[in-house]
Amino acid sequence: MRNAILATLLAVGLSACASTQKVMLGAARPAISPQQVQVYQAPPRRYEEIARLDSSSAVGFGTQGQTNAAIDRLVREAAALGANGVLLLGVDTVGSPVSLGVGGGSFGRSGGVSVGAGVPTAQRRAAGIAIHVIEP
Repeated sequence: MRNAILATLLAVGLSACASTQKVMLGAARPAISPQQVQVYQAPPRRYEEIARLDSSSAVGFGTQGQTNAAIDRLVREAAALGANGVLLLGVDTVGSPVSLGVGGGSFGRSGGVSVGAGVPTAQRRAAGIAIHVIEP
C-alpha cells in the first residue's frame, strides 16, 4: 500500500513539472489544428509574430522523447493561438526541480542507520515564437 502511494505521488509530481508559458507579441487568430503548424529553424521570408513561447518537458533523463514533447507543447500552444508556424529559437537541458531517489534503513536498539541514493533527473526546455507565415 505504501509503495502504491509513493508511486502515485511520484507520478503526479513528475507530470506536474511540464509547462508552457506565453507572452503575446501580436493578435491571436482563430485556433487551428496542431497538424497545420510547421516548425521552422530559420525564419521564413514573410511572417507576423503572435507570441513568444517557452515550454518544458516532464522530468526524465534528457531523452529525445523529452525534446519532442517540449516541441510538441510549443506546436499545440501555437495552434491554439492560430499560428501556422513556430520559429524554434532553441532547446536545452536543465536540472530538474524534482530528484528521484530510493532509500532504505535499519533501526536497532542503540541507534539507526539509513542508506539512500539519488538519481539525477533533467527537463528539456524549448523556446520559440508562434508565427503566422504569409504566403507570397
